[in-house]
Amino acid sequence: MNKSVIIIAFLVVGAFFTAQAQESVATRTKVADTRQVTQRARIAEGRQSGELTHREARALNAQQRNIRRTKQRAKADGVVTKSEKRQINRKQRRANRTIRQQKNDAQSRG
Repeated sequence: MNKSVIIIAFLVVGAFFTAQAQESVATRTKVADTRQVTQRARIAEGRQSGELTHREARALNAQQRNIRRTKQRAKADGVVTKSEKRQINRKQRRANRTIRQQKNDAQSRG
């Protein structure tokens, strides 16, 4: 009986730390997740308003897919390092700049 209590205690503690680690990974990219939702909305709005051509929107969506894959790879091992976070932020800043440039250039869908 004593061994079974110890084993159960270890399992409970292990499950607790696993849950904490998973929560930590999710919160490390919370800002990036919010930023990506905003960027996707800007692309959709630009497409609907005619500020973005079909080709521009397709390229911007491909850029967003690349960012999503980068985030998935960073989260895969359960730890998002500072360098991975920096890489995600750099890609999102570049995407933000590209969206702004494409929406404000002389091309239009019309």
